[in-house]
Amino acid sequence: MKKLGLALGAGGSRGVAHIGFLQALEEAEIRPEFVTGCSMGAIVGACYCAGVSPAAMRDAVVGLKLRDLAALNLNPVRSNGLMRTAKARKLVADLMGEKTFAELSIPFACVATDLERGRVVVLEEGNVVDCALASSSIPGVFTPAKIGEHGYLVDGGILERVPTRLLRNMGAETIVAVDVLGNLMQAKELKPNLVSTLLRCIDIMDTRTTQRKHLMRKYVDLWLEPDLGDMDQYQVKRMDFAYAQGYALGKANAEMIRSLLVE
Repeated sequence: MKKLGLALGAGGSRGVAHIGFLQALEEAEIRPEFVTGCSMGAIVGACYCAGVSPAAMRDAVVGLKLRDLAALNLNPVRSNGLMRTAKARKLVADLMGEKTFAELSIPFACVATDLERGRVVVLEEGNVVDCALASSSIPGVFTPAKIGEHGYLVDGGILERVPTRLLRNMGAETIVAVDVLGNLMQAKELKPNLVSTLLRCIDIMDTRTTQRKHLMRKYVDLWLEPDLGDMDQYQVKRMDFAYAQGYALGKANAEMIRSLLVE
């Protein structure tokens, strides 16, 4: 059998679909040997590679509110972010523990954007929770992370929301990518405030970058996108819906993935 590499893309609350997708693969007895992730895909991928079951992840996220994940910074200008991530960090750490990459049961790496150097940074050493959260730090919303000798790190989705290229270097022979954002949809209603404007700009830049990289799909054996409709990635709701759509995607493609693994 060929070695399966799974790339889990960015997507905020839409990324809960990754959990359903992994559950479907588990039921089909398909297990990746390498995983990469970006933003929410990094958090889900990190937990999975640390041995947290998809069922346990689902139980942890369904019913969450924004107040369970973040709190306002008292001085957002000085902190360079509106929100603190202490609550989110505790939630992830409670699930997977304070593991290093070397302690994971499945090899894992995630990506972030280095603000100082303007490039993608691969995170594959040190504390996994801190690296996954760095990969998820939306600029302007969360305070940029400082890890090791890297510059200030923010959301990897700005430059590479579905990190497929890493998987070949890690040893994957078959690559399956899951992009939970898909093509940019027109905003139903753009609220005239700083946060909405910032997030919309990030979405537009992110989608254009990913569209330019669609030529890279020829290096991916299977590119999948769950049908999440107009689900807003920045709203912490409809988690059950995202999970169900990811599960359906996994069920529908399990045999295709299995066939790709046959030598």
